[in-house]
Amino acid sequence: MAMSQAATEAAPNDLRVLDTRHHFHPFTDHGALNAKGGPRVIVRAEGVHLWDSDGRRLIDAMAGLWCVNVGYGRRELAEAAARQMEELPYYNTFFQTTHPPAAELGRVLAEVTPPGFAHVFFTNSGSEANDTVIRMVRRYFDLLGQPERSVILSRDNAYHGSTMGSASLGGLKTMHGQGGLPIPGIEHVMEPYWYKLGGDETPEEFGLTAARAVEERILALGPERVAAFIAEPIQGAGGVIVPPDTYWPEVARICREHGVLLVADEVICGFGRTGPWFGTEYYGLDPDLMPIAKGLSSGYLPIGGVMVHDRIAEVLVGRGGEFFHGFTYSGHPVACAVALENIRILREERIVERCAEHTVPYFQAKVRALADHPLVGEVRGAGMLATLQLAEDPETRKRFEPEGDVGALCRDRCFANGLVMRSVAESMVLSPPLVITRSEIDEVVEKARRSLDETLDTIARPGGLAGATSAGSG
Repeated sequence: MAMSQAATEAAPNDLRVLDTRHHFHPFTDHGALNAKGGPRVIVRAEGVHLWDSDGRRLIDAMAGLWCVNVGYGRRELAEAAARQMEELPYYNTFFQTTHPPAAELGRVLAEVTPPGFAHVFFTNSGSEANDTVIRMVRRYFDLLGQPERSVILSRDNAYHGSTMGSASLGGLKTMHGQGGLPIPGIEHVMEPYWYKLGGDETPEEFGLTAARAVEERILALGPERVAAFIAEPIQGAGGVIVPPDTYWPEVARICREHGVLLVADEVICGFGRTGPWFGTEYYGLDPDLMPIAKGLSSGYLPIGGVMVHDRIAEVLVGRGGEFFHGFTYSGHPVACAVALENIRILREERIVERCAEHTVPYFQAKVRALADHPLVGEVRGAGMLATLQLAEDPETRKRFEPEGDVGALCRDRCFANGLVMRSVAESMVLSPPLVITRSEIDEVVEKARRSLDETLDTIARPGGLAGATSAGSG
């Protein structure tokens, strides 16, 4: 019997014991996890549903980690991987070498991304893509004879990955508290999070305030030192922070005026998540670099990349000589073949367009109806992204203290009710597969409301939060 088959057929408790004994999980408090008896074990998936080793069905309203855009169980993607493994299971793209899947995927990405993006640098993840951004940005200004222009601006509470470079670009203080982060040359500015930071300003006023914080930092550092500003069109892992409408036009103007490159991190927002194919299209942006991953293969195999605008590629390729950067699996042929098939499915079935026209309006309306719940202070969202901002007092926007406990409790109630919904501090996040149906959206919203009710009942009881513990970051 194959190892994977034996593991699948093992008693659930045996798998939990094995995992506890050997597996070091990402973003996990292992003491808390072990105290709970080990992890849940997911054994199969189909469409928008998961099944665990106890036979329970869960609806995955997070599309894995924001990535399974075409849903689970697409046989075409498995078959594409199998065909490529039989023909060319691996070869590298170093040493002036390529292979058909990498070349073809580059062509297709040039077709589906916004105009001007004809070049891609392949990586294996969004984290590696954002590490690559640091190298590319600094190399670009070196080639222009401006090596002092090396500082990269990002935002507080941003998430751009978890390697040394990408975690430095991110603005999460919890990550920066471990491992000597951020690395030098990375600065952070205010995030456009009106509900938390807007005070007495209207959202429109606050959008300009947050944008001008970027300019203030550029001027404080000296424009001759600032190379780039990186941001997600909508901050996903920060809690689905949808900027006020005034924010992005002003940020784009500021970057143009000061010669600062604009990097739009599309790792979450890309491939239909915000409605159009890319979040930059949602906001009408014209970025210089676009990191991509997640929806590129719908999570079926690890692959990412950086889309490079022609005006940047002209310098990097035309003047650059050798770019001393890359990964053993950059442009892995099997990952590229699966990404090609994933994009073919998205295009031929018009999943992005049909979702934007039909599913997004229904999803947003149904989720926004949860704004009447006593725990919900605000509902934010765009496309197939949404969040329920929990609040102790919705009228005054007073947040729970300590931050995170109520969100963790609500997340656990969601799992108990057969719903995968992530908690980011006190934001309950939804990012379902693009193929979710209206009846499945109804299922998500019904289970979310039930979980909110149970959370409210728990915190209303004396000592009700005492048992709410977290094994990780939600």
